[in-house]
Amino acid sequence: VQLQASGGGLVQAGGSLNLSCAASVRPFGRYSMGWFRQAPEKQREFVSAIRWSDNSSTYYADSVEGRFTISRDNAKRTVYLLMDSLKPEDTAVYYCAAALQSLADLRLRRTYRYWGQGTQVTVSS
Repeated sequence: VQLQASGGGLVQAGGSLNLSCAASVRPFGRYSMGWFRQAPEKQREFVSAIRWSDNSSTYYADSVEGRFTISRDNAKRTVYLLMDSLKPEDTAVYYCAAALQSLADLRLRRTYRYWGQGTQVTVSS
């Protein structure tokens, strides 16, 4: 199983980035997908998630609510994280993760079985 995150980079505060995570898990539509981030010397924290079920419920950390948007394309087996109005405190390595048909709390790291390698996001002030 591979989760390949991409789209990170260096951006000025107020700018935007669109992260992608291509997953080899099948069937992709049965996986809940999440994004987490880890800043230097900090614990990995929840950012956003999208449920596997038909309604694809979405969840956001308070710190990104209203600025980030998660979406998925089941045909492409890809989940996206559109990040707008970026702030220096958003600087971190961003990881995508997958959980099969999970009804558990998607904000918890232990919910996810598979993890990607991470992509660096740096926001300059």
